[in-house]
Amino acid sequence: MPSASSAASDPGRPVPTSLWRNTDFRRLWTGQTASQLGEHATLVVLPLFAVLTLHADAGRLGVLRAVGQAPILLLSLFAGAWVDRWRTRTTMVLTDAGRALALGAAATAGLLGLLGLPGLLALAVAVGALSVFFDVAYQASLVRLVERDQLVRGNSALESSRSAAQIGGPALGGALVSLLSAPVAAASGALFFALSFLSIRRIRRAEVIPERPEHPPRVWRRIHEGLRFVAGDTLLRAVCLASAAFQFSFAAVMTVYLLFLPRELHLSGTVVGLALTAAGPGALLGSLLAARLPGRFGHGPVLVCAAVLGDGVFLCVPALHGTSPVTVPALLATGFVFGLCGQLVNVTVMAVRQAVTPDGMQGRAAATITFVGMGLTPLGSLTGGLLAEEWGLRTTLLVTTAGMMLSPLVMALSPLARLGRKLPPPHDAPPTTTHP
Repeated sequence: MPSASSAASDPGRPVPTSLWRNTDFRRLWTGQTASQLGEHATLVVLPLFAVLTLHADAGRLGVLRAVGQAPILLLSLFAGAWVDRWRTRTTMVLTDAGRALALGAAATAGLLGLLGLPGLLALAVAVGALSVFFDVAYQASLVRLVERDQLVRGNSALESSRSAAQIGGPALGGALVSLLSAPVAAASGALFFALSFLSIRRIRRAEVIPERPEHPPRVWRRIHEGLRFVAGDTLLRAVCLASAAFQFSFAAVMTVYLLFLPRELHLSGTVVGLALTAAGPGALLGSLLAARLPGRFGHGPVLVCAAVLGDGVFLCVPALHGTSPVTVPALLATGFVFGLCGQLVNVTVMAVRQAVTPDGMQGRAAATITFVGMGLTPLGSLTGGLLAEEWGLRTTLLVTTAGMMLSPLVMALSPLARLGRKLPPPHDAPPTTTHP
């Protein structure tokens, strides 16, 4: 029975010394990049389809967006339980095929004039649900594919492509809708998922997953095991608490921020969009730095310092005024620094989570942290709106931004802050078996 350290390679095959010499990793990276481009392009194409083709009003558009986001909260824990019982390659290939077929069918129906709002809602649910399973699977896949001392570099490469997709995907989707049509743009999204399918399907390494018992526990038992594992690990518990504090406060901040820029600073829609996209280039740089800084200065110091700087930079925004010549440059700089530090935190946290989690718990640990963090975002958005009505935009923005500092405070007071250059080994790894 192979050990966890041999999970990154096929039996009898030497482990590549360089990450990019690992053919299977390159296939994962190519597929994940294509998948992220398709996913983020689709997030723009579907609403534009509703507005331009179906002439949907604001209320119906809001329902469409909510329906597409609902699977994150409803299915994350189930996805984690599923991924830990199956090969991640199988999960990613099936979800890619499903999304490609769904978008291809929608594009055909749209060209024939047969796709209405109910069909579009069903499509949004299907694509959103499959994306949840793919995202959990690719996060769990890396630890089964590369050596643990390559996790930071592997996550850096994957998160760099994800950041690029977050920047280029919406722009690509909007351009395709403008230049061609919404149905053709949907078909282009299907092509990205098909490319991901073809690339990930070619991964050939044996995958180490836990041995399945003769009478496997029910899904709720497996979900409970994941929740108990994360709650019982001091590092993962700190990650959950810090993530929950950040996501709640950041959701409140963004609710106020999107009102503050046009109403208090009197900025045009173009400038508002520019301020929001400034985080993208910063995130790309943050992904690259995440491959080097933790190994040089230690994972804990990098986490805490990046969180303090990234969250704290927003404290300057309430002091800005629309008549000041420094307003727009300050907003661009704020977005860039926030994107850089935020991505540095994301990549480092992911590497910590993957390192301390046994292979049989990877999917459930990732899903649990996602569920806890993202679960508070609706409440944060609601809180931000209510406080803005009572206190005004500027005061509320200052208070909610200060609330974001709870996240680095949790990190600084937890064992996360004491993590050094080398990550700790996985805790309580279960028995494993090889499935070719």
